[in-house]
Amino acid sequence: MYPVSPFKRLLAVLLFLLVLLAIFELSGLRSQFSLAYLHQILVDDPITGLLVFILIFTLGNLVQIPGWIFLAAAVLALGKTWGGLATYAAAMVSCSVTYFSIRLVGGDALRSLKGSLATRLLGQLDAHPVRSIVLLRMLFQTAPPLNYSLALSGVRFRDYFVGTLLGLPLPIMAYCVFFEYLGMQLHLQ
Repeated sequence: MYPVSPFKRLLAVLLFLLVLLAIFELSGLRSQFSLAYLHQILVDDPITGLLVFILIFTLGNLVQIPGWIFLAAAVLALGKTWGGLATYAAAMVSCSVTYFSIRLVGGDALRSLKGSLATRLLGQLDAHPVRSIVLLRMLFQTAPPLNYSLALSGVRFRDYFVGTLLGLPLPIMAYCVFFEYLGMQLHLQ
C-alpha cells in the first residue's frame, strides 16, 4: 500500500467538511442553530435539552459555528454557573468528536508537511503538548480551525484532552460573566 500524501489527506478533510456543511444546509439543521432555539430547548427540558445542546454544539463546531453562540444560549437559559458547566461539558465532547473525526479522515497530515514554519510550530507542540494546548485553548477556546489543526498535528489524544480540559475553564468563566451581564443589561434574563 502506498503512503497517502499530506495534501491528499488535507483535501480529504476539506471534502469531509464540505459534505458535512452541505448536509447541514440541505437538511434544514441550520434553523436549529439560533440563540432562541438553543435557549428554548434548555429551558423546556433541562436533561433532554442538555443532550440536544451537546449534540448541536458538536455538529455546529464541526461546521464552523463559533462556540460563544452556544455559551450565550446556555448562560441566558441556565444562568452563568449551570450554563457554564453545560457549555464546558458540550465543549469537551465536541472537541473530542472533532479530534477523532478529523484524525480519522486526515491522519497527521500537518506533521508530513515540509517547511521551517511547520517544523517550528510542531516542535513547540511536541516539546510541551499539554502546556501548548492549554495556552491555545485559553486564546482560541473551541475554534474549529484550532481543533482541526491539533487533530492533524499528530498530537496524542491524551495530551489534546488534558490540554483542552485545563485550557477551557478560564475563558468559559469569563464569557459566562460577560453574557450574564449582557443578559441583565438587555433584560433577557
